[in-house]
Amino acid sequence: MKTVKKFSKVLGVLGIAAIAFTACDNQGNTGSTNPSESNTGSEMSIADMKVAYIHTDSVINNFDFFKERSTEIADKGKKYEGELASRAKGFEQEVANFQQSVNSMTPNQARAKEEELEKKQRNLMAYRDNMMQELSGDESKLYNEVYDKIQEYLNSYAEENNLEMILSYTRGGGVWYAKGDLDVTNSVITGINSDYKSEKENSKATSEKK
Repeated sequence: MKTVKKFSKVLGVLGIAAIAFTACDNQGNTGSTNPSESNTGSEMSIADMKVAYIHTDSVINNFDFFKERSTEIADKGKKYEGELASRAKGFEQEVANFQQSVNSMTPNQARAKEEELEKKQRNLMAYRDNMMQELSGDESKLYNEVYDKIQEYLNSYAEENNLEMILSYTRGGGVWYAKGDLDVTNSVITGINSDYKSEKENSKATSEKK
């Protein structure tokens, strides 16, 4: 009967969630392409630079804070994916049982069971939507925190190295050419991770004293 067939459609829709839940596993895997570089054979001292640039994607992807939090969100997504799959399997079994027994039910019994399944279907879809919304919120929050931390570090980095400007290089962005000598990506990655490590150690030490 048509009213029974519609329940099976939700199972296909729920499958989309498996892709969304594992999205964080693939975050930050897009490599950044180097801008054109001039190989002059000499390396400019950072003290002589007024302008420098970083590969934004590389800094983010190699920032330990970002990697740790991304892993946490990905693990959370996998957990939700498993829970959703388990609930969907149980719902699928209930639909199959209904299909097998519906002919032996009275019209009132069939209608009551159908209403029950419709309610479970709505609850299952709401659970999926809530979990996806939560993960999306976690991801947005993470990127905001990462950009704030990078901005804060670059402010100090520019002051310490007498830089008037640090450009952000991303593919398709505003920088099409820059000398390789002006690329401070690795230096920034090393420095920001060093600061983050110290911050974690200080936080741990403070917690242990309490």
